[in-house]
Amino acid sequence: MRYVDEFRDAGLARALASRIASLVEPGRRRKLMEVCGGHTHTIYRYAIDELLPAEIELVHGPGCPVCVIPMGRVDDAIAIAGRDGVTLACFGDMMRVPGSAGSLQEASAAGADVRVVYSPLDALRIAREEPGREVVFFAIGFETTAPSTALTLRRARAEGVANFSCFCNHVLIEPPLRALLDSPDLDLDGLIGPGHVATIIGSDAFGFVAAEYGRPLVVSGFEPLDLLRSIEMAMLQIAEGRCAVENQYGRVVAGPGNAAALAVIDEVFAPRPTFEWRGLGFIDSSALGLADDYADLDAERRFPLAGARVADPRECQCGEVLTGAIKPWECRVFGTACTPEHAIGTCMVSPEGACAAYYNYGRHTRQREAVG
Repeated sequence: MRYVDEFRDAGLARALASRIASLVEPGRRRKLMEVCGGHTHTIYRYAIDELLPAEIELVHGPGCPVCVIPMGRVDDAIAIAGRDGVTLACFGDMMRVPGSAGSLQEASAAGADVRVVYSPLDALRIAREEPGREVVFFAIGFETTAPSTALTLRRARAEGVANFSCFCNHVLIEPPLRALLDSPDLDLDGLIGPGHVATIIGSDAFGFVAAEYGRPLVVSGFEPLDLLRSIEMAMLQIAEGRCAVENQYGRVVAGPGNAAALAVIDEVFAPRPTFEWRGLGFIDSSALGLADDYADLDAERRFPLAGARVADPRECQCGEVLTGAIKPWECRVFGTACTPEHAIGTCMVSPEGACAAYYNYGRHTRQREAVG
């Protein structure tokens, strides 16, 4: 296949759905978790769940980098943006993420200098063009986006851009997956692995899921046929009693990953002892901070920050959505008090959030008949 339309062929989709149905044991429920928020949006945009037999339940994981950022880190970003002479540069999907007393969008409306960028290099350009201002890049994302931040920091060092720094919130995929798989409350039969992360770390990095937890994992692409084929591969493993890590996204993902990207991550970053995740609490060695060699570009060392832990609003159930405990429509405020225009939680704000996917694609109250 060479073109996007080929990955959206309705006839091929129906054929894959039929093959998936043939792998189901009637009356026996199987639960698969799609880890990545991008997969969640593909599933509901193209109604892939409606093609699946009722015995297969898809639940949503913590693979949305915006969604897992805790409120305290948003508060810290707002505090940086509110300092005199400081410009905070961030991706657009962080602008409306709520902190304890507002969002970056609201801080900008109140006079803070917050600018939306499309790349960390855009933030570095602002720092070059405005040497009289401190420019801080609000870095987020899994291993997928960490290399671009690392290369930008390397360039800032090489060019001697002293007024540039990074507020680093890059997170790692393995620790939260282990936390979920260690949980006795979440009974999964298999996982659909995140294709974008795997382009960096490789499909081999997920070997622990099969080797230590006895669950099949299939790294998937993001088109409808990618997801259906990945579900088929996972269900085939289950039907045959196998357990392995398989790579459906072979046109992009290699087993060992991207060696150059991994090398620059290792150069610029160092694992944090612990980091707070929305819905999962503090997880050891689950995020990246700047390495000591790059301490002069670390906004957390340049500016005093509260670093406080802030509880989510009581009515918000994003944490339960992110851990697969509930579906978005089961949240108390989904689609009523919490909408994309007036979001209470991150899962409704982010373009990859499960709540946003359900809301935007009309899954406000839909519930399938329970099996078994």
